[in-house]
Amino acid sequence: MKQIRLSIDEMAAFCKRKGFIVKSGEIYGGFAGFWDYLFLGSELKRNIKDSWWKFNVRDREDVEGIDGAIITHPKVWKASGHVDSFIDHIVLNKKTKEKFKVDDFELDKYKNSKDYFVEGSFNSMFVTRVGPKGSKSSIAYLRPETAQSIFVNFKAVFEGARMKLPCGIAQMGKSFRNEIAPRNFLFRSREFDQMEIEYFIKPGMKCPYKIPKLKILVLASEDKKGKKLDLAEAYKKKIIKKDWHAYWLGQSLLWFKEFGCDLDNFRIRQHGKEELSHYSTDCWDLEYNFPFGWKELQGIADRGDFDLKQHEKFSNSKLGILDEDSNKRFLPSVVCEPSFGVERSLLVFLYEAYSLNKKGNVILKLDPKLAPVKVAIFPLIKKKEFEKISKDIFNNLKRKWNVNYDESGSVGRRYARNDEIGTPFCITIDDQTLKDKTVTIRERDSQEQKRVKVSEIVNVLDGLIFGEKTFKELS
Repeated sequence: MKQIRLSIDEMAAFCKRKGFIVKSGEIYGGFAGFWDYLFLGSELKRNIKDSWWKFNVRDREDVEGIDGAIITHPKVWKASGHVDSFIDHIVLNKKTKEKFKVDDFELDKYKNSKDYFVEGSFNSMFVTRVGPKGSKSSIAYLRPETAQSIFVNFKAVFEGARMKLPCGIAQMGKSFRNEIAPRNFLFRSREFDQMEIEYFIKPGMKCPYKIPKLKILVLASEDKKGKKLDLAEAYKKKIIKKDWHAYWLGQSLLWFKEFGCDLDNFRIRQHGKEELSHYSTDCWDLEYNFPFGWKELQGIADRGDFDLKQHEKFSNSKLGILDEDSNKRFLPSVVCEPSFGVERSLLVFLYEAYSLNKKGNVILKLDPKLAPVKVAIFPLIKKKEFEKISKDIFNNLKRKWNVNYDESGSVGRRYARNDEIGTPFCITIDDQTLKDKTVTIRERDSQEQKRVKVSEIVNVLDGLIFGEKTFKELS
């Protein structure tokens, strides 16, 4: 099995051809920066989100989840600084006529270049109106990030869930940014999903959790080449200055590793001083080596108490919590905000999974928990008694998982179709099934086959899908 690195355009073509993702409104030529997830893409995306939620919320005692509105009170965005400061600078490449955005710290080099022209600036939030047309309607915004609803609901969640510091609040949901030039397939879109945690501590609180021992390429702000270091070692040497950053970078890497990703394709990079937001004292990006270069998957910034302080000021509400030691109220600090783009994570999993076997056939080696289709059912003989057994198995399995029923073409072609979309297990029903009530299960990656009893199929698949047993362990 050989892993293949497609170009981003080739990956987009593959996703369209197999029923994962297409341009939104494609029959009208598509709409730049917007994508529709079809029958496989929607399942894969849902599985990624569910796995992240389980890893970061359900499996932890210190994180609670919320689901905030896409359109919220306009003053939220005034307080957060987005109304006044969420500005993109538009730059034109005079030779290629391509437009793109740059940050403030990059602007001077384009202003002083004869090859580029700075066209101007604009706020990249989408503006809408709430209420009927006319004077009674009010201006509102589609949220450009999920973080702010966490901040405005912090006290309600903290007190309602009886949380204690350190603790986090998580959210998944849609965000919208009016990108100047959406590009690289899903990587830069105008509508996207975020998976985000805001992690709150008492100022100065040390991280009580163990930093995972993971080796990763580390680029400090002044280091352009970087070096491979254990995260705990990088913190000990003060390359990563905050223990919390080392810990949460480790958690993010563990999540990718759990689902089969090669950590050699990842690195962490510290922001330089000119890149830091005005509220941040330190920020690290988790990056992936895409075909178009190293690009950000996740940002982990120290936001301090900036957001809570701003919302206190603009709302005249008290968002502080009681310090049990001093009996005084204070604003917690956000020591880090692990924030992922779902679409970028989905691209990573596709790139990590895309492989060819010796025959040159595509094998999408997705982890079974992420795979859009868990099992495919193949009756090999076209007779009623075989169809009945096959349908009974199919109807039983679909109560738990998304499964396929395929009775057309040769069994080899059926296997190939399912390998290409990442189906980890296929079940064939043959003449022996009628004799001893057993079926054949075939594993995608090894292409090995074993017979199991019909009555044991659910338990066997449960163990295989959730990693409680390996295929080799089947008797």
